[in-house]
Amino acid sequence: MRPPGEDGSTAAPGAGRLRRARVAMAAVFCVHGAVTGSFATRIPWIQDHAGLGAGSLGLALAFPALGAAAAMPLAGRINHRLGARAALRVLLALWTLSLVLPGFAPDLPALCGALFVYGAASGLSDVAMNALGVETENRLGRSIMSSLHGMWSAGALLGSAAGTAAAHAGADARLHHVMAALVLTAAGLAAVRGVLDLRSPPQAEAPPHFAVPPRSAVLIGAVGFCAVFAEGASLDWSAVYLRDVLGTDADLAAACTTAFALTMALARLAGDRVVDRFGPVHAVRAGGAVATAGGLLVATARHPAAAVAGFGLIGLGVAVVVPLAFAAAARSGPAPAQAIAGVATITYTSGLIAPSAIGAVADATSLVGSFALVTLLALGLTAGAAVLRQRPLPAVGQAADNRDETTGTRP
Repeated sequence: MRPPGEDGSTAAPGAGRLRRARVAMAAVFCVHGAVTGSFATRIPWIQDHAGLGAGSLGLALAFPALGAAAAMPLAGRINHRLGARAALRVLLALWTLSLVLPGFAPDLPALCGALFVYGAASGLSDVAMNALGVETENRLGRSIMSSLHGMWSAGALLGSAAGTAAAHAGADARLHHVMAALVLTAAGLAAVRGVLDLRSPPQAEAPPHFAVPPRSAVLIGAVGFCAVFAEGASLDWSAVYLRDVLGTDADLAAACTTAFALTMALARLAGDRVVDRFGPVHAVRAGGAVATAGGLLVATARHPAAAVAGFGLIGLGVAVVVPLAFAAAARSGPAPAQAIAGVATITYTSGLIAPSAIGAVADATSLVGSFALVTLLALGLTAGAAVLRQRPLPAVGQAADNRDETTGTRP
């Protein structure tokens, strides 16, 4: 794809249109996150409906990441064929509507299949929205990816709040998810209308149907792997850590998980200013140092307040890393969607293995030993930050809507 104006036949989007596109992208990220939050809160209902034990549920919950990893390499081909806006419209609608599938699964095989499709839709829409987010950031000339991911976190919190209310009211998750899917699909389609419409030039060669991630994405993905591992370990194990290691009650342990999620969301919403001021490399190095300090505080805590503070520092430190990894991937070569898919595949894999890896290390040593591993990976962010160095973004799109901002006519 190429930017408008390259051949003199089109005009670049004006400042007002870019601002509206940035707001539209924030809404898209929020909708995407709300689906995840809506699903997560009804997992206990889905488990009971399908008659699953803890082990079977754990197996089923691996399938979203497997589906995402299998589908994401297809994203570049879809973007090329449909154009960025149309691809995002289709893929985001598939994602919001896939929310209804798990609740109707009557047993383990059906639930695994439903969650595989759910994960595939998530991964494809994730790549499409991140690729378009990076292009919007490039045209605005300032960082927006961190705040876009902050809006994803905000959407997840909103979806979780609505799901918690539905669960508290005893609502059937199937009815809840059908209603949520319809609302979120409508909101997503409305939001996509405002994003940039980017298309590949006619002479551009189509990417392969199933593109292998480029080598440039591997090192960037490794940095994202460290961040997502620390994030997933903290989200899934912070409450258990406070309860089992420090002997806190269940309410405080659960509050720690909520506080961690809020810290992540707020840090991402504010992260663009830090990135614009200090650059992505310095931001990630500083974040790695903060997360490392947080991991050390957790591993050495003798009081719950110290552990809660440590988890907060981990969230603060890793918050901007994944958004910057996606941005760096898009700038690493001529196929942004393919590179983003590669980085997303690596980070999804990290999110998949983090909970079980922490449990395995805890069984072999202790939960304190598990968070020593988290601390080591957080330190890896500082060591690997240089691979996120900002580079000029390859041209990735041609605006299809070229009307003049002030007159409404085409140039």
